[in-house]
Amino acid sequence: MAATLLRRLQPVLALLAAVAVLVVGAPAAHAKPDDEGGTKTLRAALESAAKGHIEAKNKLEASKKRQITLGVTLKQARQQATQLESRVGEIANRSYRQGRFNTMTLLLNSTSPDTFMERALRLDQMAQVDGKALTGYHDAVTTAERATAALDLEIKEQANQVKVMAKKKEQAERALASVGGGAVAGGFVSANSPLAKAAPRNSDGSWPKESCTVNDPTTSGCITPRLLNSYNQARAANFKRYTSCFSERSSGEHPKGRACDFAAATGGFENVNASGGDRTYGNNLAAYFVKNASRLGVLYVIWYRQIWMPSTGWRSYSGSGGPSATHTNHVHLSVI
Repeated sequence: MAATLLRRLQPVLALLAAVAVLVVGAPAAHAKPDDEGGTKTLRAALESAAKGHIEAKNKLEASKKRQITLGVTLKQARQQATQLESRVGEIANRSYRQGRFNTMTLLLNSTSPDTFMERALRLDQMAQVDGKALTGYHDAVTTAERATAALDLEIKEQANQVKVMAKKKEQAERALASVGGGAVAGGFVSANSPLAKAAPRNSDGSWPKESCTVNDPTTSGCITPRLLNSYNQARAANFKRYTSCFSERSSGEHPKGRACDFAAATGGFENVNASGGDRTYGNNLAAYFVKNASRLGVLYVIWYRQIWMPSTGWRSYSGSGGPSATHTNHVHLSVI
């Protein structure tokens, strides 16, 4: 009985054994990289530094735009005031010479009712013109004074944001220095990288706050609209190799839906350092994200033992372990 049952099960057991061989023996092409490199504390410090620098830069640029607008307003107000100065001077001189009594005398000395009405009408018209001139001059002077005061505030705001940016750069460099993240020559930059379609910004130029609200096209998880734009733009630029974005982790940007890992090899996240055409692919993709950092809201890019941040440029950066930890088999992108 047992022998008969075993004979019947042999084809099934053989099939299961074959499947097991295929699964175990096949390369883990789509296995997700195990971390983003560095410690949780280091990643938090880098995120804070990068985000603070980007926000300060946005505020600086917004202030400069307001400064330009205020400069135009100030110039126009001063021109208007200058044009009205002679008219205001005439009104002042006439008022000083004639005074209220002489104006009334001019009306009372009219020789006829018609003359009286004619003079009254002219005086009324003159008063209206004078009133408009005086009001316009007052408004122009007031506008110029307010614009000047606002310009002074913008200059102070810009100086403050420059200090913030310098502080955040120092913070990032200090964090990277703790793991040997010194400056590197060149980095991954290409002037020939295509331009990406910019992600939406607020009216003041800042980045809107986003959460994990849209379906991740690479996993069953979610990502932010801004990251989805980066993913779509990269694919539109012909970077179409295997990508994985959302994943459950204890820290980093992936569980927040703000990071993607782009495999360098055509077969996915292979457990080898990218070389040849695969490395060129990774170089070009990293350069593409750097070229479009301000359009996509890039927080940082990691590739081949280097990290790029808006405040520092390319710096050496490497986790300990295999190609996933050192980012030599995939490009990591985080957005704000």
